Amino acid sequence: MNYVIPVILVLLVLFAAIKCVNVYDAFVEGGKESMLLVKDVFPYLAAIFILIELFKTSGLTVYLTKIFEKPFAFFGIPKEVTEVMILRPFSGAGSVALLENIFKDYGADSYVGKCAAVIIGSSETIFYVCAVYFSKVKVKSLRFAIPISLVASFFGAVIGCLFVRIL
Repeated sequence: MNYVIPVILVLLVLFAAIKCVNVYDAFVEGGKESMLLVKDVFPYLAAIFILIELFKTSGLTVYLTKIFEKPFAFFGIPKEVTEVMILRPFSGAGSVALLENIFKDYGADSYVGKCAAVIIGSSETIFYVCAVYFSKVKVKSLRFAIPISLVASFFGAVIGCLFVRIL
């Protein structure tokens, strides 16, 4: 297992030699292109990371959790994972930390633990992904992308928890 990366590097150099490609020049060119990508995407990433931190530290997640516990429970989502559902579209690391707490409190094999794991595994950090992808293609108006993504994520969680209950 310790030899995987060196083997890949050797194969890469051999392939480049067979194709008569100057590896160093190709690497430098790729570096230039990546700097342009960083220049384009960085402002959007900075904004979304600041907004995520404000969202988490403001206590808004706790407030929204209290609001959405009962409607989510109506659809079969345990109240213990409501905060995961609210935080997941904003922060992958934050939602995984909540998942870890759920595992500690309820166990990984509990209904709550399995639902939380399915929700994290079947959803995406929507706001981060939209910021990165739409900034790269220069889309200024997200229009329906975020609402549709949030609805799809919600129904994915509902169906996922239903399957956890059935299976």
